[in-house]
Amino acid sequence: AMASLDKVCEHLELPIQSGDDDILKAMRRGYTVEQYRKLIHAIRYHIPQISLNTDIIVGFPGETEEQFEHTYSLLEEMRFDVVHVAAYSPRPGTIAGRKYEDTVPPEVKRERFNKIEQLQANIAAELNSAYRGKTVKVLVEGEKKGKWYGRTRSDKLVFFENKDDCTGQLVKIRIEKTSPWALQGKVGYNS
Repeated sequence: AMASLDKVCEHLELPIQSGDDDILKAMRRGYTVEQYRKLIHAIRYHIPQISLNTDIIVGFPGETEEQFEHTYSLLEEMRFDVVHVAAYSPRPGTIAGRKYEDTVPPEVKRERFNKIEQLQANIAAELNSAYRGKTVKVLVEGEKKGKWYGRTRSDKLVFFENKDDCTGQLVKIRIEKTSPWALQGKVGYNS
């Protein structure tokens, strides 16, 4: 349905949390890595230009190096546009906080966090570099520190310079520079 609706942007947030089935089971997620993988492939088949984001928790109680590597490998394979990564910390009132001892040392969590962040920075830089030289439509959100910014239909953050207030407008921007986290360009013409 999403693929046929012009008013729906090509962007989804699909949190996996871990790339290891035993960790997913301990988290009580209700799906397997293979089910998640099939869902991602189906979405990309029907909406090839979609931007996909996910959430990862590293250092969940009992997470071994091998289990972490399963998560790392899944992220390498899936190549998400954005990965929100967090190091596990016990939360009062949660099942995990009551049921599991926080067994992964803070320095291991930090190392895993940094490894995922670096992987994602490399993937995002490569994905975003494909926008260089292309013109994209940007819904302008506002201005900050002399630069206007907004987002594409696929939720890419775009910065550009403009003299006039164009908040709330769709503006065509030719992308000239990219980074892992944003695109930069020049105004073409309004649409």
